[in-house]
Parts: sequence; structure tokens; C-alpha cells
Amino acid sequence: MAQPYIDLHLHTLFSDGISTPEQVAEDAQEMELAAIALTDHDTIEGCPRLAKACAERGIEFIPGTELSTDIDGHEMHLLGYFLDTGNEELIRETTRYQQNRTDRVHGLVEQLNRIGIPLRTDQVFDLAKCKAPGRPHVARALVKHGFCSTTDQAFVRYLRKNAPAWVPKINVCFADGIRLIHQSGGLAIMAHPGLNKIDHLIPRMVEAGLDGIECWHTKHPKSTVKRYREMAARLGGLLVTGGSDCHGPSRGRYPLIGTVRVPYDILDEMKRRLSRATAN
Repeated sequence: MAQPYIDLHLHTLFSDGISTPEQVAEDAQEMELAAIALTDHDTIEGCPRLAKACAERGIEFIPGTELSTDIDGHEMHLLGYFLDTGNEELIRETTRYQQNRTDRVHGLVEQLNRIGIPLRTDQVFDLAKCKAPGRPHVARALVKHGFCSTTDQAFVRYLRKNAPAWVPKINVCFADGIRLIHQSGGLAIMAHPGLNKIDHLIPRMVEAGLDGIECWHTKHPKSTVKRYREMAARLGGLLVTGGSDCHGPSRGRYPLIGTVRVPYDILDEMKRRLSRATAN
């Protein structure tokens, strides 16, 4: 029997992805994935729909999110898995995160207006149609309304760090993010550490309760996967996870679902760790 694979890092149009939950489930079925997790940015809103779509296709579903947090001035994303999506504190806090995102969009548009780009916030929100808007939505609006030819151009010209329209995002402390995930019944995993370049801070995250590291990721070459697997073992047996970080088909900008081959036994180990934590 062929090794079953999983994808634990996926986005839908409930954050900055472009696919519906139903489209994600259909794509997962086509890729013959045994299990998937939804990790939309700072929201759990899409989980019920994807859970239903997965159940209809015999795919195991793990409710999750990707929280934007801060550690010593560095933005660090925390993946939360096996979350209780009815948890009142989780709902309340992610709503607050979403307000920070909305406020940032207003700030980005104000900056664009100051440099002569007459984009309006309603043009961004009408395109986003979600509670967790972000820079990708501003980039798409700039393209849609003729101010840029591609989203890559929008980021380079206006939206990336230190560009003319750049506005920093207000993020919560990483320790608060870990605590929020844990009190929601979940596991807290550091997303794509190879992109953060803050390896020296990972031991401090572990002290705050970090459960694991995302080792397999589209932008992690084999050498990076090996390095983080060794680090996870060295730091007391941290969990290792992985996923494609798929945001939907978009002219090659994002990877497709299932393109990072993560074996199912990774999910088994996550379940064992969660079971032990619950027992304690």
C-alpha cells in the first residue's frame, strides 16, 4: 500500500487564498491526500465549511489557523492545530487580530493616497470579502484597478517592507499566541522557520511552550528540512510538521496543494503528543 500523505498548511479565501473550502477539498481529493489542515491567517472562519467538504470526500480534517505574532520585533507566524473552533477566547482574540489587519489596510491605502495612488479602501474590501484582509488583497486591488500590472510589481513598488506605502502590522506577543492555541486545545508550531532567520530565538519559544517546527515547506530545500529536523530533536524532541502553504492556483505565485510530500505518520505523532498533553 502506498504511503499516505498530508498537507498541514493551506489557505482559502477566508484569508489571503483564492480558493473556496470546497475547492480545497476537491483539490486534496485529486492529490489523494489522506488529511489536510486549514491554516488561514488569524481566523478560523473557514473551518466548518472545509470540515464538511472533507467529510463528504473521506479526507481527515484538522482545524487550525496561522497567527501573526511578534518576538523581539520580528514577525513570526504560529500554526495552531486541532483547535476547538467554538472556543470563546479563540473567537474573541482572532476577532481582535482581524481588526488589526483591517486597520493596517486602511493605513496602507492612506499611504498609497499620499504618494498619488487613488486606491480606495472599499475597493480592497470588496475584493477581499473576508474578515482577515492583508497586503495580498491590496496588491490584487492595485492590479484590478490598473495601478500595477502584477501583484509582484505591487509588492516591489509599494507594499514590501520599506517601500513607499509600507505600514507595519501590529502583532501580539508570541507567548500570548502560544497560550491562546494551547487553551483552545491545540498544538503550537512555528511556521516556515527558514524564512524567518531567527533560529537563535527558537529556544526561547520552546521555553514559552512551543510544540514544534514546520520543517517541510515549499521554500525549504532538503538541507533546510534536515537542519530543522535535527534542531527539533536537539531541543527536546519538538514535533516536526509540514505543508505546501498553498493559497490556490495563481499563475505560479503559490505552490499547489500536496506538492510538499509530508508522510501521514507525522500526523500520528502530533496526535500522540496532544493525547499526552490532554492526559496531563
